[in-house]
Amino acid sequence: MSFATGDRLPPPQVRAATFDKRWRGLHPDQVRDYLDRVADELERLHRELITANTETERIRRALRQWQARHISRRCGPTTPDNRGPR
Repeated sequence: MSFATGDRLPPPQVRAATFDKRWRGLHPDQVRDYLDRVADELERLHRELITANTETERIRRALRQWQARHISRRCGPTTPDNRGPR
């Protein structure tokens, strides 16, 4: 099996990995179990990343809305209590 540096490693690819058989090699069931654990962890991390990116975008939108409201208030008409931008 060959690996390309920098390529993403999707969980299904980890699960489908195959290795050449060698005399006195690694126990195939142990390798398969370990690859399944790695794939499960990749799936969990991928879900967490999606959740974090979604939350980041929600916060970004809320910040932009807050900034727009704040700027419009500062640039609004001058009153005794609100002297406008300084």
